[in-house]
Amino acid sequence: MKTELTVIGAGPAGLCASIEAAKNGVDVTIIDENRKPGGQLFKQIHRFFGEKEHLAGVRGIEIGNMLLEDAQKYGVKVLLNTIVWGLFPDLKLGISNGNSVNILETQNIVIATGAAEKPLSFPGWTLPNIMVAGAAQTMVNVNRVLPGNRVLIVGSGNVGLIVAYQLSQAGAEVIALVEALPKVSGWQVHALKIMRMGIPVLTSHTITEAEGKSYVERVEIAKLDENNRIIEGSETKVNVDLVCIAVGLRPLAELCWMAGLRFEYIPELGGFIPLHDENMETSIKGIYVAGDVAGIEEASSAMEEGKLAGIAASVSQGKTDKKKAERDILETKERLRSLRLGTYGDYRYNAKEKIIRKFHEL
Repeated sequence: MKTELTVIGAGPAGLCASIEAAKNGVDVTIIDENRKPGGQLFKQIHRFFGEKEHLAGVRGIEIGNMLLEDAQKYGVKVLLNTIVWGLFPDLKLGISNGNSVNILETQNIVIATGAAEKPLSFPGWTLPNIMVAGAAQTMVNVNRVLPGNRVLIVGSGNVGLIVAYQLSQAGAEVIALVEALPKVSGWQVHALKIMRMGIPVLTSHTITEAEGKSYVERVEIAKLDENNRIIEGSETKVNVDLVCIAVGLRPLAELCWMAGLRFEYIPELGGFIPLHDENMETSIKGIYVAGDVAGIEEASSAMEEGKLAGIAASVSQGKTDKKKAERDILETKERLRSLRLGTYGDYRYNAKEKIIRKFHEL
């Protein structure tokens, strides 16, 4: 099997990379392990923020449908229910769909595998109905299944805040959201939304224990002091049948490690990040990264990074006019810059600049 560009991951970054490259006449194959492309976009029923150029006011699920239509329009080949089990230095990929195993030869690769949610361990954390927030979001927004009726959310990042709101909309009672930090870590616009719904946000609190027989039935939460130690006597037990853990994301970068890419530890972006240049090309020529695998951000940033990678791959194959590509790249970078220099994003801009500097020091 052969293709000119292989994109691994059909989420917002991967779809945008595929579309930009296919627009320029590149033969593109996109691979995803799920039964439907679109990634996180089909969980995001809320409207996007930002400017009009960032699709502000459009729901994530609508953006997902728009990207799928464009991918089909430009002839992107989509392989679903397919895993990439090997990524080799000569730009060959090992793939399998459960029925057959193949080697795919390609000229360029965009790794857009996204992120994984971080776990949190405490006594009783393995009980059924204790899950990461994204799992609950998938059950409600994609599969239309309400996984619980009385819910505790752990973590006040954007994922925790949004899932609290969406579970409440779906009919669950969110009894509280607990956060170990002394302040909410997500966007205030999301926090204020759930506060207006009457959902308590308990900062400087944590979950200490979960109890139950066949599933979680109650939890204990406690207040933390300024040194993150439990304040004795502050423990409270509450009845719940669902606990959602939302304590952060990490880049899903196993394929990047397998390929032998160079990494740098950037805590502001979720951990170890593959080093890349201004156009998302990594330490191995012909391999690009985009989206959360290149540092945890929002879907809007992931889409712009995907566009950058797709344009750059087109240029490397001589499939686009260089002057036009330069204009497109400059416009994309400016949109990214505006996203990262907003009220909530300046630290990400600095962190991303650090990755690029480190790349050029190689």
